[in-house]
Amino acid sequence: MTRLALTLSYDGSRFAGWQTQPSRDAVQDCVEAALRVVAGEPIATICAGRTDAGVHALRQVIHFDTAAARPLSAWVRGVNSHLPEGVAVRAAQTVAPDFHARFGALRRRYRYLLHVSPVRHPLLAGRAGWSFRDVDTERMSEAAALLMGEHDFSAFRSSQCQAASPVRRLEELGIERNGALVSFCVTGNAFLHHMVRNIVGLLVMIGTGRREPAWAAQVLAGRDRRVAAPTFDAAGLYLEGVQYDASHQLPSWGGSLATEWLA
Repeated sequence: MTRLALTLSYDGSRFAGWQTQPSRDAVQDCVEAALRVVAGEPIATICAGRTDAGVHALRQVIHFDTAAARPLSAWVRGVNSHLPEGVAVRAAQTVAPDFHARFGALRRRYRYLLHVSPVRHPLLAGRAGWSFRDVDTERMSEAAALLMGEHDFSAFRSSQCQAASPVRRLEELGIERNGALVSFCVTGNAFLHHMVRNIVGLLVMIGTGRREPAWAAQVLAGRDRRVAAPTFDAAGLYLEGVQYDASHQLPSWGGSLATEWLA
């Protein structure tokens, strides 16, 4: 048996999330069906992070085992020929038998794009969140600094979250603005269900002046999801990449979101 790792990109607006669904309209369903054609046998995949419906991926990593002997090009171009246009394999490589896409991940990076404008932009529908109120990035950055480090993020987890522990380490929470687009870059060892979208929701409330920056620390310390901000739209969220031990020689992430799209 050979273990392979694939790097995928997909448009989350076209799928019911990553994880397989009875309706067979999840990314995993499409990918495993295409892999089965190329491998000539059923293939079960493990992903680095199960993205929700509407959430995109620039560098999702999966692994699987197969007895099929195929050139790496077959696992890229061959699989892509059987995938819908909203998802594609970007790279494939053989990995060690002990490589694990999920449990071997050292850190993950997400990017959230927010469009700030009095009027929504139709070309950004499904690609970015939207705020009709203007936001103050300095206020949001002040609040973001209060969330950095290892904490109990219970106030930022979904009620459906199945993680055994709410403790996570937030290593980066950068905020940049370019015209009407605000980018939130969030890196951590792992994330709870809806954690990034809930953090963005809190920061947007602070950025629009509806709460003070100190509220971020109060919400974090309170550990009560009910008093935190609403979960923000999935449309602007991207799994930008996953970092593994250098021995695996897997790409993690690059520079700006624009360069990732064109890589």
